[in-house]
Amino acid sequence: MPVSAEARFWFLRALGGWRRGWASLRTRGAAATWHRLLLQLRRSPIPVAAPYAPVPAPFSPFSLRAASAPRASIVIPVHGAFAHTLACLRALAEHPPQAPFEVIVVDDASPDDSLAKLREIGQLRIHARAQNGGFIAACNDGAALARGDCLIFLNNDTVPQPGWLDALLATFAQCPDAGMVGAKLLYPDGRLQEAGGVVFADGSGWNHGRFDDPAHCRYGYLRDADYLSGAAIAIPRAVFEQLGGFDPRYAPAYYEDTDLAFAVRQRGLRVLYQPDAVVVHAEGATAGTDTATGPKAAQQRNQSVFAAKWRAVLAGHLPPATVPTPALLHRRQRQILIIDALTPQPDRDSGSVRLLELMRLLLEEGAHVVFLPANRRADGGYTHALQAMGVECWHAPHASRFPAWLREHGPRFHAAMVSRHYIASEMFPLLRKFAPQARLLFDTVDLHYLRQQRAAQLHGDAAALRAAMRTRAQELALVAAADATLVVSAAERELLARDAPGTRVEVVSNLHRLGPPGPDFTARRGLLFVGGFRHPPNVDAVRWFVEAVFPLIRAAQPDIEFHCIGSDVPESISRFAEVDGVHMHGHQPDLQPWLEHCRVSVAPLRYGAGVKGKVNQAMAHGLPVVATACAVEGMHVRADEDALVAERAEDFAQAVLRLHDDAALWQRLAANGRANVARHFCADAARDTVRRLFLGAPV
Repeated sequence: MPVSAEARFWFLRALGGWRRGWASLRTRGAAATWHRLLLQLRRSPIPVAAPYAPVPAPFSPFSLRAASAPRASIVIPVHGAFAHTLACLRALAEHPPQAPFEVIVVDDASPDDSLAKLREIGQLRIHARAQNGGFIAACNDGAALARGDCLIFLNNDTVPQPGWLDALLATFAQCPDAGMVGAKLLYPDGRLQEAGGVVFADGSGWNHGRFDDPAHCRYGYLRDADYLSGAAIAIPRAVFEQLGGFDPRYAPAYYEDTDLAFAVRQRGLRVLYQPDAVVVHAEGATAGTDTATGPKAAQQRNQSVFAAKWRAVLAGHLPPATVPTPALLHRRQRQILIIDALTPQPDRDSGSVRLLELMRLLLEEGAHVVFLPANRRADGGYTHALQAMGVECWHAPHASRFPAWLREHGPRFHAAMVSRHYIASEMFPLLRKFAPQARLLFDTVDLHYLRQQRAAQLHGDAAALRAAMRTRAQELALVAAADATLVVSAAERELLARDAPGTRVEVVSNLHRLGPPGPDFTARRGLLFVGGFRHPPNVDAVRWFVEAVFPLIRAAQPDIEFHCIGSDVPESISRFAEVDGVHMHGHQPDLQPWLEHCRVSVAPLRYGAGVKGKVNQAMAHGLPVVATACAVEGMHVRADEDALVAERAEDFAQAVLRLHDDAALWQRLAANGRANVARHFCADAARDTVRRLFLGAPV
């Protein structure tokens, strides 16, 4: 009886876990292995928090923290319902945005005492209309009075949550082609009201996510939307003025926000839903919800006006009554699935930097990227960083087990990339079954069997060598099964040309952005090593450097100090803090202070594979490197021009001392190292290959 892809997945997951556990016991010991196991099995609680709301209290005068030179002008149209207006303004006063802002309230001939009470609130600009003109007239009047570069239209029946305005404004800085940005809208009870809107071919609309869990993966990432509710939107004032404001043909209200979104997009600008900007909206508090009578009746009438105006554009939209899934929302893009063991943590390891920059490159090329970690866990700020870029991230509890998730989502992907052999072994059969149309890519990250083989040979470990041969067989089988394999260096591509002839292997190396070069030679002092200690080659490198190399350096220059930065420090390494001149800093999310003030970066790796991010990173910041040949393998490094290369402890120490004391040599290596990164390891160096592999026609 043939084994199903699902059964094979669970068997290989169990077998792979056992093998990795055994390998960890051999290399890390029982305590570290047990700690890693507990982290893998730990379940994250799902926080549930009610939206913020000001404490209800009778009205008394208060003041906003408005600016005389605002960046943003918040326009709030008001027609009665002062209790809602009061809650909105109190929210702005209790949690003022960081960006300088002003608030313009347009009283649209309120039938109650709203205007009199508004005049008792400090730092509030008030425009009183003599006659009621409706939402469009009030907003256009307020926009005409604005002094800020960005207009924010905010309904009076909203309670903006802390950080909402700064998130909206940050989107324009992140996305220079953004023309309109809207908030995630919640009902007062915390349910989702809207995560960007969908417009169907007949002009009707759909509040995406209505009544759903606002924390669901579907609604957590920056995304283009057909329209954004005018309850909370941001638009550059210049764009709004160029478009002539809200179109008065929709007066008094309804469809003016949808029309504006289409006009913004017609100008070549993006309309973006920003999930980090959260606003509670008491929908219908001022206009009701009945579309048959009252102000809401204009909604049905204006749909036909809108549909007639945008008939040609709407022809390409989804048919009415379609339930918009993520696949349909991104139907005009190449959709790319990426699976790795964990969510990228770019402040902890170089592989994460590479994967993050690869996803950023795919987004720049117009693809839609979906990321799913093999552990199915949300990872706090790391997951949020991907979502803020526009990556659709899935995790438990919203992501079902892999077979079920791929059964649902697999058909939408043009390409699927799986990183690391132990993850790809589990996923390949499922992807072939549930995403047969997708180009299947195997990302080696580095060739594990090469690294394991070198470690076994260095330590003379016969059992480890046999384990390396098993890894070799597994990796080569995946190379043969994939439509294409990614390696990080030409050296590894040449190795696979011999070990796996006839397979398609492409180089997508480390991807780095050049950092500021920092202070000059005279303002720097000391040595730097960066590397996470879950990676055994880093453990061996630091031990060898501190025990064999650093004493030789200190004998010549007793004042030179060594700074070691890296997460998951084992006891065998942390004890080096007792050595004179050695500073163990552990994990540091911001490396800039050390990259700017250390004089020499060291990469004393005695074994390993792939391309070393620690070398790229130092070079990208103008920090010269002393490395072993293994550490610069496949990195296009010219010895004595881009970096100093040495193998023996005595030679390595002499190279460090030479670079630490020679200003001319230091300047040459700093400049050449940055040029090396710009030439070989920037996004443009990989762009053509990425286009072919991920976005090209199916194989």
